[in-house]
Amino acid sequence: MAPSLQLFHTLKPLTHINRFSSTSSRPPASVRCSASAAPPSKRSYSITLLPGDGIGPEVVSVAKDVLVLAGSFEGITFEFQEMLLGGAALDATGVPMPDETLSVSKQSDAVLLGAIGGYKWDNNEKHLKPETGLLQLRSGLQVFANLRPATVFPQLVDASTLKREVAEGVDLMVVRELTGGIYFGKPRGFRTGENGQETGFNTEIYSAHEIDRIARLAFETARKRCGKLCSVDKANVLEASMLWRKIVTELAHEYPDVELSHMYVDNAAMQLIRYPKQFDTVLTNNIFGDILSDEASMITGSIGMLPSASVGASGPGLFEPIHGSAPDIAGQDKANPFATVLSAAMLLKYGLGEERAAERIEKAVLDTLNRGFRTADIYSAGTKLVGCKQIGEEILKSVESHIPAAV
Repeated sequence: MAPSLQLFHTLKPLTHINRFSSTSSRPPASVRCSASAAPPSKRSYSITLLPGDGIGPEVVSVAKDVLVLAGSFEGITFEFQEMLLGGAALDATGVPMPDETLSVSKQSDAVLLGAIGGYKWDNNEKHLKPETGLLQLRSGLQVFANLRPATVFPQLVDASTLKREVAEGVDLMVVRELTGGIYFGKPRGFRTGENGQETGFNTEIYSAHEIDRIARLAFETARKRCGKLCSVDKANVLEASMLWRKIVTELAHEYPDVELSHMYVDNAAMQLIRYPKQFDTVLTNNIFGDILSDEASMITGSIGMLPSASVGASGPGLFEPIHGSAPDIAGQDKANPFATVLSAAMLLKYGLGEERAAERIEKAVLDTLNRGFRTADIYSAGTKLVGCKQIGEEILKSVESHIPAAV
């Protein structure tokens, strides 16, 4: 297996994450993940598309075409429903996530998201911001685990802002808790103090169950990779992190084949730049994971190359590129669609169990890179600078011309 394909083979199998010791009082956790099973008898799938804002519609359009073509070679058909989310939903309905969007998403087999947000809505009240719609979607789908691979493609090692000897060979996975912590904790809000000054406040809070289920998934992920797990927290200051470290440490006894280490988040941010190859699987809470996974993405050369998967105990998964909506280049055919296309591959593999179709897409992406096609964010001398649409066309050519996928 080529090193640059490794990131897609690290989550299976993540089912049955519920092996509790007889002394544990915490309820079992499980994660829906189809990659370890043979493709189900059902060969037609319902996919909810959420193009969102900015470059979202452009990259989702490319990924949709690639999904359809790759699926056709494996006898798979799709029924797509396009729904509103984020700023587009605000403009059309007055809310960032209409009830219909959540309802349709929950009834589908998987959800593919483009990007949300933009300058236009930056000054909206919090409940009317596009980002609030995304948080509501994650909560509504009950996807508590976000898996973000950060792998340096050999073809793009020179696109990294780090020295070649630092970036080359990096292959790590950030396992981020997605529905707890300071983003969702209460109380939160604004108030006026006794001195008359306005105060904003949030609550970083985690229950034992929330920590346990994400930690088990991280241990299982590490077990299928290189057997190393680094749990990132701020246990020298924060009580929520103290509980986090306590529970993760207790769980380590159930995974003797996984080497567990702990690291404070400020040190982790530094170490990711100093020596990223020391990391394999990184477990962290919601806000730390949000920051560290974006930092890790830039080691690879561009945030436009990296997909993500958000999964829960049941129901459809949410698959999306980790980049933002990039409103400054929206509609100019400058967007990098690779991350969204690779998110579609993750959707096939981990959402639907269709590994052969997913592998067709993975190989097509590599073939397109090998043939030298680049968008501006990953362009270097000697390669071919093209737009979003042509990248999509080249990926489609590679899907058609490549040898049949083999699992």
